[in-house]
Amino acid sequence: MQAKEIRQQFFDFFESKGHKIVPSAPIVVKNDPTLMFNNAGMNQFKDLFLGNKAITSPRIADTQKCLRVSGKHNDLEEVGIDSYHHTMFEMLGNWSFGDYFKREAIEWAWELLTEVYKLDPNRLYVSVFEGDKEDGLEADEEAAQLWKKLVPDDRILYFDRKDNFWEMGATGPCGPCSEIHIDLRPDNERLLTNGAELVNQDHPLVIEIWNLVFIQFNRKADGSLETLPAKHVDTGMGFERLAMAIQGKFSNYDTDVFSPFVQLIEKSTGIKYTGSYALDAKSDIAMRVVSDHLRAVSFTIADGEMPSNTGAGYVIRRILRRAVRYYYSFLNRKEPLLHSMVELLANTFKEVFPELEAQKDFVSKVILEEEKSFLKTLEGGLKRLDTVEIQNNILDGKTAFELYDTYGFPIDLTRLVASEKSWTIDEEGFKAALQEQKDRGRQDASRSEGDWQILLDQKDVRFEGYDQHSLTDIKVIKYRTVLQKEKEIKQLVVNQTPFYPEGGGQVGDTGIMRFAEEEIKVINTLKENDLIIHEVNKFPSDLSTTGTAEIHSRRRALIENNHSATHLLHAALREVLGTHVQQKGSLVKDTALRFDFSHFQKMTSEEIRKIEARVNSKIRENIMLQEDRKISIDEAKSRGAMMLFGEKYGDEVRMITFDKEFSVELCGGCHVSHTGKLGFFKIISETGIAAGVRRIEAITAKGAEDYIFNQVDELHSVKSLFKNPDALQKNVLDLQNENKELKKQIEKLMALKAASLKSDLITSKEVVDGINLISKVIDISDSKAAKTLAYNIEKEIGNAVVLFGLQSKGKPQLMLTISETLVKEKDLHAGNLIRNLAKHINGGGGGQAFFASAGGSDASGLEAAVAEIKNLI
Repeated sequence: MQAKEIRQQFFDFFESKGHKIVPSAPIVVKNDPTLMFNNAGMNQFKDLFLGNKAITSPRIADTQKCLRVSGKHNDLEEVGIDSYHHTMFEMLGNWSFGDYFKREAIEWAWELLTEVYKLDPNRLYVSVFEGDKEDGLEADEEAAQLWKKLVPDDRILYFDRKDNFWEMGATGPCGPCSEIHIDLRPDNERLLTNGAELVNQDHPLVIEIWNLVFIQFNRKADGSLETLPAKHVDTGMGFERLAMAIQGKFSNYDTDVFSPFVQLIEKSTGIKYTGSYALDAKSDIAMRVVSDHLRAVSFTIADGEMPSNTGAGYVIRRILRRAVRYYYSFLNRKEPLLHSMVELLANTFKEVFPELEAQKDFVSKVILEEEKSFLKTLEGGLKRLDTVEIQNNILDGKTAFELYDTYGFPIDLTRLVASEKSWTIDEEGFKAALQEQKDRGRQDASRSEGDWQILLDQKDVRFEGYDQHSLTDIKVIKYRTVLQKEKEIKQLVVNQTPFYPEGGGQVGDTGIMRFAEEEIKVINTLKENDLIIHEVNKFPSDLSTTGTAEIHSRRRALIENNHSATHLLHAALREVLGTHVQQKGSLVKDTALRFDFSHFQKMTSEEIRKIEARVNSKIRENIMLQEDRKISIDEAKSRGAMMLFGEKYGDEVRMITFDKEFSVELCGGCHVSHTGKLGFFKIISETGIAAGVRRIEAITAKGAEDYIFNQVDELHSVKSLFKNPDALQKNVLDLQNENKELKKQIEKLMALKAASLKSDLITSKEVVDGINLISKVIDISDSKAAKTLAYNIEKEIGNAVVLFGLQSKGKPQLMLTISETLVKEKDLHAGNLIRNLAKHINGGGGGQAFFASAGGSDASGLEAAVAEIKNLI
């Protein structure tokens, strides 16, 4: 049976059951802020389920174009790799809006599959909801009993909420579902393993083909469930999977839904499709990717969404570029391909999705231009990826960003290449680099640099800061003004300097320059390429004068403490955690140090304590600094120097050693002469900042001492509040438990108060046009208790409208409950009514037909609000 016949028989079958056959909604969602694309058949009927739209046809059936590439239903990376994942797919479905329910849905599904489509009943398994204690739900025995009339007990399987309870979202209509699975394995495999054991186990030939959802509850904002006044049926059957089952294939791509496109690719590329699903069968994967992605891109463009760099358009561009990447790399196709397949696609679907046929020339041109543009960027990016250095199978974020920024290479395609090479990507590093670019763009837009005013023709600036904190005979070489964010920054370059420029994670020095009797403050020191630049508060009045320069020595000493501690920390991490630890970034300031390193899990408290103990033991050893200021890179390597990936080293390097058996690193920064100067080392935090990258923040010397004193002072303060007990932790736990118990007692008291009001409120009811009306401002501050009271009253007196005004947490609230009978017979809607009443309290609200609430800011309007309900009903 051909695919088009399968689809038509579905329509014919449900039409015979009184269903209206409706067309697919566009694949792109324009009017729902929660969705970018239709990812399920029910999306176009959401308003019917939510009660926002009148039901004109209680029975409907259709096939819906769906797209799943991101968010909860992210199937993109699986597409082409396995036999059944797709980006764009068709969802066959039938719906009942308050009409039939479980019996008809189950019986008709079985009838269609076994009698119309002639699928072997012995290959079918069904699943039902096993119940959920958290939600207070029993197993769906109603569905199970219906299935027992059709299938043996051993093929009725129970599963939990994850597999068999469908929810529209965090709130809204929901209910148990019953799935139909089919075992397509050859008979010899079925004899070896019972198919029931493979249901919901991601077996490519034991798959779900139909999901019957029984919408009978509403999930409220507090997570609780309430029974819906009308029950609905929402079913979804994957068309491509159904075709595979009916046509006796082992892959969706072997059905005539896809085979014509695979054959066209074979013809266009001269490469034979073998149908292999081995991970190294790249040409087969590529053909499946192209034939799938063609559909997603073409139908989305036809529905009005153009490829772009934002929103839904960016998603389409991602899909298109993934297809190009595959045919470029694995089908040896260097010319556009997708655009040439649009005509076949349009012709294939013209009867069910005629919008593509009507626009095929336009769609083809759009795709062609996209392909041409991206093919130009691919070659450079792919060559760059082949040359990058990889450590621990992680592609660093800066390189991923370079590919994105320089070669126009989407991060998704970098992920694809990385997955093929068994790499992971430093996602957080990429995001950080992207954000830095955005920040730079904003800064550059408001930054202008004045020309350098050159006074002396001297190219090099001598850095003397390793040995001296002050210098004489300072001469200004050049100066300029930079305007940034409407702020003037004055910059000086001098012939020699003791000021260390920001670099290697170490912050720049600050200090003073003096020219004649004039004092110039050095606010920061930085490097521009290899040029050391001093940011100053003002220029010397006489720029030709010779001056002096002096750094803030105390600040430098603290920086040196933290930089040397960073080296000790790095070495200790490698000892305790393993040699996979590599520095991934650092920041060395006078107040603290920050160290980023490669590690794949959160450090334990024991590991942190070991690190601290190891570093502090090296501090107590008072190890003398061994500085090799200028040695060959080869010698440094031979002596075991730690070198950082991503750093560029010259032929000569500077090597810092604290115990040649412990810490030997290449470094240009400033360090203590002996480790004892650090005094004490303390880690104050350890967090993850990216995939496989952890961050430690630590303090030393006076900062560590102050931290310990503050912690001890705080502990003593807390102990004094408990009158200095011997077991402080027990006292705190007892206090927490007491607080919990008091909260429970308050809740009980509020519930008792509400219960005591119940009889008085019932006595006060009015009968208005046959409706039992209770509308009062009540003296209850707990909204939960008030809501329970309203429900209990409505349940007891029936045919009721119950409106409460109250103040909760100092804010006025309105709660409106309406009996289901009045919702149906009088067309009353609590949500609509509450919106009108909320005006009295300067607020707003909403809800469902039988219950709604509103909040506001003007409590003086509560009495007017409860009085008006009588007129409104």
